[in-house]
Amino acid sequence: MGTRSETRAAADGARRGGDLPRRLALRWDTAVGVLLVAVFVVGLGSTDGFGSGENLAFAFNDIVEVAFIALPMTLLVVAGQVDLSVASMLGLGSALTGALWNGGWAFEAIVPVVLLAGAAGGLLNGWLVTRVGLPSLAVTIGTLALYRGLASVVLGSDAVTGFPPKYADWAVDTTTVPGTFLTYPVLLFAVLAVLTAVVLHATGLGRALFAIGAQEEAAYFAGIRVKRIKLLLFVVTGLFASFTGVLFTLRYGSARADNGLGFEMLVIASVLLGGIDFDGGKGTVFGAVAGVLLIGVLKNLLTLNDIANEVQVIVTGLLLVASVLTPRVIAAVAARRHRRAMDSPS
Repeated sequence: MGTRSETRAAADGARRGGDLPRRLALRWDTAVGVLLVAVFVVGLGSTDGFGSGENLAFAFNDIVEVAFIALPMTLLVVAGQVDLSVASMLGLGSALTGALWNGGWAFEAIVPVVLLAGAAGGLLNGWLVTRVGLPSLAVTIGTLALYRGLASVVLGSDAVTGFPPKYADWAVDTTTVPGTFLTYPVLLFAVLAVLTAVVLHATGLGRALFAIGAQEEAAYFAGIRVKRIKLLLFVVTGLFASFTGVLFTLRYGSARADNGLGFEMLVIASVLLGGIDFDGGKGTVFGAVAGVLLIGVLKNLLTLNDIANEVQVIVTGLLLVASVLTPRVIAAVAARRHRRAMDSPS
């Protein structure tokens, strides 16, 4: 059994998910939300067509694959883990979709197989981390190459097209929910985001994730099934990534082994930009969603103003650096002020 101080540390980590209303105004994710609103207002006032329903449908749908993967990635990072293989799993999901479609499978039968492949890939990641004891960063760098290589083996350099219109039309930005500018994938993401927020901020599992990220050993001694929870997170992340491969394939109408190349950096950038601490134990789903939307809105705004893609990559990189550096600078300044206050004579 653990010491009383270890148990208390785990409980403190768990409570981080429950004090959202009290600390909301002080958090980085709130600042990102404010910045998102500011960028949106600037876009409305400076760029013709930015606020049109057609453009908003395109802007949100263009980032939806990143948004889907960012949800389980948020839970993983809160628990102190990371999965860099998600974009490769997206590509493998796309390649499997194309290969099975070429093989004459019904699309309704293809999707479950692709989801099972994603779950299996996540299970491998989780097993290597929780049972073998390898760090998740090293494991998923390796499986990043493995899954992308498997995608190339499955489909080669071919591009498969001609998917059923009833599914392909569902994924594109020109098909929206009646009376709104939201596409069906974006609406599905919104529902999943709410469910993820409930899990992280209003359930025992969510409190366990904060505890694991804050102090894994203390969480274990407090009775939390650390390995089982981390394994589950990797499986869910693989499942989401493979589903996103199907979605990506339908939206672009083409299954390729290199689909989603580099998406892992966009997902990580979105999550960290939203205030999820890479060391674990801190963050909100609101912040992750705000980070995804901020990158999507900025990308769309820069594109409408004919800004080169290279500049867009630079802007994303600067945002990522700022999101990691700024909270730490603020924390260091606050700690220094606290030490000075403690050292000063009363």
